[in-house]
Amino acid sequence: MFLTRPMRSGELWDAVTAYKRIFIAVFVASAVLNVLLLGGSLYMMLVYDSVLPSRSTPTLFGLLILLGAVYLFQGYFEAMRAGMLADVANALDRRLSRRVQDAISQLRLHGNRSLGDGLIPMRDLEQIRAFLSGGIATLIDLPWIIFFIAVLFALHFWLGVTTLIGAGIIFSLTILTNRTMNQPSAQVAQLAARRNSAADANLRHVELLAALGMRERMQERFEAINQRYTATQNALNRTATAFTGLSKILRLALQSIILTVGALLVINDQASGGVIFAASILSGRALAPVDQAIGNWKNMIAARNGWQRLTELLAKVPANSGVATTLPPPVGRLEVEALFVGAPGSQVPIVNGARFALKAGDACGVIGPSGAGKSTLGKALVGIWPALRGHVRLDGGALDQWSESARGPFLGYLPQSVELLEGTVAENISRFDSRRNSDPQSVSAAVIAAARYAGVHDLVTHLPQGYDTPVGPGGDTLPGGQRQRIGLARALYGDPFLIVLDEPNSNLDTEGDEALEHAVMAIRKRGGIAVIVSHRPSIMQHTTHAMIMRDGQIAAFGPTLEVLAKLAPANTVNVTPVKGV
Repeated sequence: MFLTRPMRSGELWDAVTAYKRIFIAVFVASAVLNVLLLGGSLYMMLVYDSVLPSRSTPTLFGLLILLGAVYLFQGYFEAMRAGMLADVANALDRRLSRRVQDAISQLRLHGNRSLGDGLIPMRDLEQIRAFLSGGIATLIDLPWIIFFIAVLFALHFWLGVTTLIGAGIIFSLTILTNRTMNQPSAQVAQLAARRNSAADANLRHVELLAALGMRERMQERFEAINQRYTATQNALNRTATAFTGLSKILRLALQSIILTVGALLVINDQASGGVIFAASILSGRALAPVDQAIGNWKNMIAARNGWQRLTELLAKVPANSGVATTLPPPVGRLEVEALFVGAPGSQVPIVNGARFALKAGDACGVIGPSGAGKSTLGKALVGIWPALRGHVRLDGGALDQWSESARGPFLGYLPQSVELLEGTVAENISRFDSRRNSDPQSVSAAVIAAARYAGVHDLVTHLPQGYDTPVGPGGDTLPGGQRQRIGLARALYGDPFLIVLDEPNSNLDTEGDEALEHAVMAIRKRGGIAVIVSHRPSIMQHTTHAMIMRDGQIAAFGPTLEVLAKLAPANTVNVTPVKGV
């Protein structure tokens, strides 16, 4: 009922079935637990049928001691089952959370925005974890209804028939619950994603919205989505409450009918008085899992829908098998071969047939009008946007011949819009280097070296906590110029071989421009390659090569003086490129 056949396959199913031995233990514990649940009913029946007629106090206390032992074992097995399910749920979460995060990132990198705020898969994983840690116990107990009905048949045929009919009615209610709540649950999930996305957008762009007088309109837009979400959620809750109430009423009515049938049997000398009460308890216990399932149906449907979405996501983004042979870090040259690049998810090229080469110690300034493809080329050089055709090669190896984590240390990138991650200045510069705990001195030295190259060391030391100053979400606690220079230091961290700087001086003052020039000179001096994208020809002062892009194509490329000479007499900037270091 919970898992349809198509859902019993895929990476998520394989991850769950990896714990099948634990699930077998859970089923065994459930079997023992359900058998032990007979203890209360048998105790009541024996008290009424044996103890009261004989007035035997020793028998009463003997039965009570046995019942106490049954309850102790029942509590033990209940706790053991809950603990095993919680362990499986937590292990599954640890096993899949990183994989799900990677799948979300891969879809975003390829331009897929179908996940809304990107947190839906993580919420789906949380729903599945919550279901495995608790809700699945209800489903495991459902088949034991047959066992309790069989016991009732053993007590008397008509007791079993009455319970069986009641179980059929309540099961029909369960199926109706599923059909009624399935579609509204999916709608609630979609509206929740839209609502969260709208709220996040309003917060991220609050300054722009306030400046343009759009804040009230965007709040009204959010409120319209929120009202639809609230109305759908309320309707779903009312439906769930109605079905839960109806289920409880039917179960209580069934117990009363069982008492009635039992009384008729006693009147006709076909059953004892103890059987009446035992049958009432057993019928209630038999149908309790159905009652619990209906009460938790909304969560169960959410877990099932989350399971289906996660299965589709993981199938759409297969796990990265990794690179079998790791190439050494590049040290010699950059070659771009007939490169066509388009936006993620699009086959329309923005960069058309780019072809050029740079060697260690070179710096290339890329200029051109807006929309010429400069930033797109920069993203392709560091592997953010994949090539439609052609290759970006470092020392002859294409970028995809290194894994993302392996090529990251020898690439540096400063995007146009610099965003820092929540953490300290040092953590951002070091790219949250995992060696900080094991080798803090070397990481600190590399952080300070990168900050000095970027000319931001003195600025950082004057912050309230120096390098340990928190930057806040997105680096919002720092001015734009400081964010850009810290972002430059991050790009320079670890002396990467290829560094792409996209409009690095857009927020810089004179001091920042000088720091940028020194950083480019330092890259060249140590044998790296720098590619600087800019609208300003003045960036060419410390480059060996220049590139002019127009309409997605390289209009000119070569030594800086030769390329800039082609711009004369329109180029009025006095540029004296440095040919050597």
